[in-house]
Amino acid sequence: MDGFDIDQIDEVIHGRVRLGIMAYLSSAEQAEFTTLKARLQLTDGNLSAHLRKLEEAGYVGVEKSFSGRKPLTRIRITAEGQDAFVRYLDAIGKLVNEERA
Repeated sequence: MDGFDIDQIDEVIHGRVRLGIMAYLSSAEQAEFTTLKARLQLTDGNLSAHLRKLEEAGYVGVEKSFSGRKPLTRIRITAEGQDAFVRYLDAIGKLVNEERA
């Protein structure tokens, strides 16, 4: 396994839930908290904890506002997050391709 480097697997992204968040945001670019919660079938607390980890890494931005009197939270993938996600996918691709060889 020449081209694969285990250190290229980003542990912030690698978890099932965070991978799902990044995959969704990679194509949608931004989503409302309630949309992500429903798509990934998570509780408020669980989604919040995973978003906090991604936000601390600089991979997502969280914007809180109000729509009328209702709180509205939007999450967007950052340029750094998009780059990290592409690197993650490349690393996984190398692993899969080398395992087949």
